[in-house]
Amino acid sequence: MSEPVAAAAAPSRTPWAIYWRLLGYARPHLGIYLVGVLGMVVFAATEAGLAYLVQRFTHGTFLRHDPSVLWTIPLGVVGLFVVRGLGDFASNYFPGWVGRQVIKQLRHDVFAHYLRLPSAFLDGQQSGHLLSKLTYNTELVAAAATNASVSLIRDSLSVVGLVAYLFYWNWRLALFCIAAAPPIGWLMQVANRSFRRYSARIQSSMGDITRVAKEAIDAHRLIKIFNAEDHQIERFERVNEANRRSNMKLVRASAMSNPIVQLIAALALASVLYVAERQVFAHGLAIDVFIGFLAAAMMIPPHLRRLVNISGPLQQGIAAGDSVFEIIDHPPEDLGGSRRLGRARGDVEFRNVRFEYAEDKGPVLLDVSFRVRAGETVAIVGRSGSGKTTLVSLVPRFYDAEQGTVLLDGHDVREYRLGDLRSQVSLVSQDVVLFNDTIRNNIAFNAVGKTDAEILAAARAANIAEFVESQPQGLDSPLADRGQNLSGGQRQRISIARALLKDAPVLILDEATAALDNESERRVQQELATLMRGRTTLVIAHRLSTVENADRIVVLDRGRVVETGTHRELLAAGGVYAALHGMQFDA
Repeated sequence: MSEPVAAAAAPSRTPWAIYWRLLGYARPHLGIYLVGVLGMVVFAATEAGLAYLVQRFTHGTFLRHDPSVLWTIPLGVVGLFVVRGLGDFASNYFPGWVGRQVIKQLRHDVFAHYLRLPSAFLDGQQSGHLLSKLTYNTELVAAAATNASVSLIRDSLSVVGLVAYLFYWNWRLALFCIAAAPPIGWLMQVANRSFRRYSARIQSSMGDITRVAKEAIDAHRLIKIFNAEDHQIERFERVNEANRRSNMKLVRASAMSNPIVQLIAALALASVLYVAERQVFAHGLAIDVFIGFLAAAMMIPPHLRRLVNISGPLQQGIAAGDSVFEIIDHPPEDLGGSRRLGRARGDVEFRNVRFEYAEDKGPVLLDVSFRVRAGETVAIVGRSGSGKTTLVSLVPRFYDAEQGTVLLDGHDVREYRLGDLRSQVSLVSQDVVLFNDTIRNNIAFNAVGKTDAEILAAARAANIAEFVESQPQGLDSPLADRGQNLSGGQRQRISIARALLKDAPVLILDEATAALDNESERRVQQELATLMRGRTTLVIAHRLSTVENADRIVVLDRGRVVETGTHRELLAAGGVYAALHGMQFDA
């Protein structure tokens, strides 16, 4: 349907390269677009046709007194405007249809690429800016690819047709008209640079508006409890005002260019009128030709004005296309090696692993080595910032170790196909992600081929069957945004049911009960015990009471493994684990 969404090397993003790439999204619909172009040609032809009718009316009425013009010219005007209307409809509807197809395909490509971008890249982006590119910027891109081209082609054809008409009747006078072309072209070039610069600022400010609004909506309870409504309104007003100022700079540039173009066109027209009047007085120009010529010349300035006006949306679209293609051209995740994997045994090993997010912040993990045998439960504990979550994120390759190796069943995880690797891992975290969908679809998230019986069995194993059966529509009951109509324990149980249904051999529990009260935690721990049975489990927990029964506990401190052993062994050793345990239970 469209151009490739990614390339080995990022293509050139000069303004013309961006525009041609945008037009590439319209190429599959070229036939429909050409129908619109035909409408533009018809519309442009009627401009010269109208000037011709004016000339014939003047000639037949005032010079020859031909009575036939009493009915031929009015009929001609009606017929001309019927044809003009059909051309106008075709030149707007068909390119508009293509434009919506461009928006749909471009949004598809951007959204699909978001999902394939590396976690490290997405972690460094503001979600508001990413959403703005997907919504606002793609609309501007389509305006440049199709809507702006309607005016560009139609008005250009109209100007060409009218100038050709002028040359047909009097080439000397026509030269005065085209003398205005160079200064107008220079002005449009200057305006385009300004429009593109201001448009990039507008799009950035729209990303800020989306970001601040999204943060406020997501954190509405926090804002209310802190009575921070006025503070948030003030934050929003700052980015809103920045957006207004950027837009006004664009409006000012557009508003200044229009009068200048009109003045240049007026000077050319005044020159034409002066020379034409002298020719009429010298009997070198017939009055009907002069009137027809004047009518055609008067039709040119509005088209020039529209051509200048279209520079704004066109440059906005090019600037938006630059930001969108910057995302699309960013390399996606490495899809891994060629090794296939059906179902893993679940033997996980970290071998001399080192990792850092940024050089200036130093390493997060340093020479981490330990092995988790298939079916074993290993807890990873340590102070905040010790690298626990980063370490387990290396298993499904959310990140890749910079040095050392992470192995699954004795093979480097990078050797496996990425999809096969991730099918071996289930994740239950503190931040439960539920979608605005039914309970069934949240449990059976991308679980292809699972039956209702299997979904219900997972719900029962996670102890939500009773809750589900109490809902008016059972498993088909819809959830509110992010499951906000459920308790924390109910949301966590749905995520456990989802992991049970996936039935992956490796399970990661990342602070899975940290957000729950003691009673909910006790109940959810029972469901987690069912989930962990027969699986290799990596448990990250801040509450050390939840990991006492782990087969082994690995203690991280400043990115290094400092202790390994059972709960009893580590308490007896009196090291970092014993100190952490003592602080928690003393508290």
